[in-house]
Amino acid sequence: MRLWVGLKIAVFTALAILLGLGVFTFIYARGGSYFSDDPKACVNCHIMNDVYNSWSRSSHQAVATCNACHVPHDIIGKWLSKARNGFNHSVAFTLQNFSEPIRITELNRQILQTNCIDCHSVIVSEIVHEANADLVCFMCHRGVGHGP
Repeated sequence: MRLWVGLKIAVFTALAILLGLGVFTFIYARGGSYFSDDPKACVNCHIMNDVYNSWSRSSHQAVATCNACHVPHDIIGKWLSKARNGFNHSVAFTLQNFSEPIRITELNRQILQTNCIDCHSVIVSEIVHEANADLVCFMCHRGVGHGP
């Protein structure tokens, strides 16, 4: 019986410590800011400063936030993408195992491409079809979203 009580206390203590560390990390990392569409949330990580600064000088600054280009536009896709990227970014920045300059992943490249086409559908409707499936908007228009 005593062993069972001791085990319960140990498990409870471990869970309380994990919860406390999680809450501390969430607050320290400004985790709540990632629930917004404010581009300043992206510069919580210093590595994004140059990207943010170039976006603020780009043609997209007046019409598109980071989320407008980098996360799906449907509500479920948006939050799944934010959760996946948030977890991956947290691990990468905590362990410092990312390359510089940072590079977009294949999945995020596909999201970006879809969003380019969605926002610019009137302009690109004639050139976007099955025969041009290999075209990638930002290969030619790389400096548009983030500026020079």
